[in-house]
Amino acid sequence: MTRKIGVLFVCTGNICRSPTAEGVLRHQAKLAGLEDRLLIDSAGTHGYHIGEPPDRRSVAAARKRGIDLSSLRARKVASGDFDRFDYVLALDRGHFDLLRAACPPGHVERLSMFLSHLGEHGLHDVPDPYYGSARDFEHALDLIERGCAALLAHIRREHFPDHG
Repeated sequence: MTRKIGVLFVCTGNICRSPTAEGVLRHQAKLAGLEDRLLIDSAGTHGYHIGEPPDRRSVAAARKRGIDLSSLRARKVASGDFDRFDYVLALDRGHFDLLRAACPPGHVERLSMFLSHLGEHGLHDVPDPYYGSARDFEHALDLIERGCAALLAHIRREHFPDHG
């Protein structure tokens, strides 16, 4: 069996944006027939919610689109994640700065801004919906779905060109 390509999404507490991205990419990878070739996870820069499920509003927004986040549990980024994952994706610039500061030498090329895969000038951060309304969670999910589709297309081109 070939090595799986690892993808780690990172936000603050790992209860809104990053588990949503994890669930969306898992869903999209399954539809593309690539779920067995990817290792997909999420984590937070802070340990505020370790062991907790995603925010109920994230779960509800995703469920409406056929994506199940209910089995996911929050965790904090660990030093081994930089070895384990090929892509360590920050959901906003603050996360990127924290990850860059924690990243061991020789692994910085694994770090990137999640939305950079969209290639849209001026679009960097997935806004944190935590203190917002259901509409804010829908907006975050819209961006995450687009970002995951672009990321999956990139991974397919780079790692699985034979899988069209």
